[in-house]
Amino acid sequence: MDDRASPRVRAGCAVSALRRLYDLAGADPGLRFSPYCWRTKLALAHKGLPVETIPWRFTEKEEIAFSGQKLVPVLIDGEKTVSDSQAIAEYLEAAYPHAPSLFGGPQAQALTQFIRRWTDGVLQAALVYVLVPDIFNVLHEKDRAYFRESREARLGITIEALAAQRSQHLATLQATLAPLRATLKGQKFLAGDNPLYADHIVFGALQWGRKTSSTPLLEGDDPIALWMARVLDYYGVKL
Repeated sequence: MDDRASPRVRAGCAVSALRRLYDLAGADPGLRFSPYCWRTKLALAHKGLPVETIPWRFTEKEEIAFSGQKLVPVLIDGEKTVSDSQAIAEYLEAAYPHAPSLFGGPQAQALTQFIRRWTDGVLQAALVYVLVPDIFNVLHEKDRAYFRESREARLGITIEALAAQRSQHLATLQATLAPLRATLKGQKFLAGDNPLYADHIVFGALQWGRKTSSTPLLEGDDPIALWMARVLDYYGVKL
């Protein structure tokens, strides 16, 4: 599970010829599961901007202290350091206006705010009750105490109790996915013929589940699973 940061852009924090992104990782540094970092990685791919990703873990706060906060994603782009996935998307749209638009215009950008709030407040709220026990199991040992304390305090339930309620929370998740599934039965992407940042937002949440869940959350022929495959194929991104 990922945390949120207050949007901010800081100039002059780091200068590099490389574009770098601090990306949440599990015990396996190749396991990258933050929904917010996935939004950013797809946004960069959409803009055609190569990036070096740096594995980061929950307790490595000092590694990103230069950004002025303690959470990822953190993007270093030349002389700019930008944190928070939404702030990064808005920065990329403004900084690279000649690359393909992330939002598809001002009206679509406004509508994307609804998608973001639905994803954060409804979809990820359903996913968290399913995923927290599984995330705990894939974390680096040094992150586990922090994760247990923070998530149990936030949710008001122990990780073990959540695991025992898995079937109940899976049912809630499937009900939550119903309007998304119905939409994707009739169109290739949420944005229409091609993906935009609205797709990146929802994809990030479901990729969080795909990367950490101990059991598959979607059948292979589910319209949502087929859409996720189309998103990855469109950007040439590997699972």
